[in-house]
Amino acid sequence: MANPLSQQISDLLGAPVSALSPLHGGDLSKIYRVTLASGQDVVAKSGPLVGVEAQMLAAIAATGCPAPRVLATTATLIIMEYLPEGPPDWAGLGRALKRLHSATGAGYSWSSDYAFGSVAIPNTAAPDWPTFWAERRLLAAPHALPHDIAQRVEHLSQRLPDLLPHHPPAALLHGDLWAGNIHFTPTGPALIDPASYHGHTEVDLAMLHLFATPGPGFYETYGPTTPEERERRPIYQLWPALVHLRLFGAAYRSMVENLLCDAGS
Repeated sequence: MANPLSQQISDLLGAPVSALSPLHGGDLSKIYRVTLASGQDVVAKSGPLVGVEAQMLAAIAATGCPAPRVLATTATLIIMEYLPEGPPDWAGLGRALKRLHSATGAGYSWSSDYAFGSVAIPNTAAPDWPTFWAERRLLAAPHALPHDIAQRVEHLSQRLPDLLPHHPPAALLHGDLWAGNIHFTPTGPALIDPASYHGHTEVDLAMLHLFATPGPGFYETYGPTTPEERERRPIYQLWPALVHLRLFGAAYRSMVENLLCDAGS
């Protein structure tokens, strides 16, 4: 009997599947490399919000920033082109991210909400950027945080109008731009696994520095960093740290506490 996933992929693409193998990176979803009978490789990813992800990938690609081409979707499955691995190209990433951030929206929002696993990501529009960052990110679910952490986050959120720009350009963001979501190919970098919305460009830059730092050439092509950006960075890094705390537990508590201290809370 055919594997149900293989059969579903075959039905969507109109081509038989000859091999199916898991790919790394599936902490919150299952990802497979699929080889068709023709020899072509594609990627299949399952999850409850893959239709939203397909829209995000299309929006990213429309800016000229490379992203995998979506071949087919269902309510729970997205099939994308397979991109082979290549050497790191940080200067290429700087150029790509600059193109992405040059695309702006009408406000701070996305057309639908999203989620990292069990962590909801509300994307309803807010009248200004500090309000969006406080209400849609840091304080989106204070009940899900340890009480002392929630109190410190609330204190910081009350200060955001004095710490963040009120109306920066509403740039198209990747939304989860750590190194694992940058796929270097032989022709340059491509962005994968987005959690996109429109917001302050520094959100993506802060995430890029959370677990590592961009390689040589990135800022030469993206544009230089500023002291003000570096001062705001812990405020933006706090959101993914809170997500990790909620998803993966106490191992990330010290990261959250350190960022709160760095942010002055």
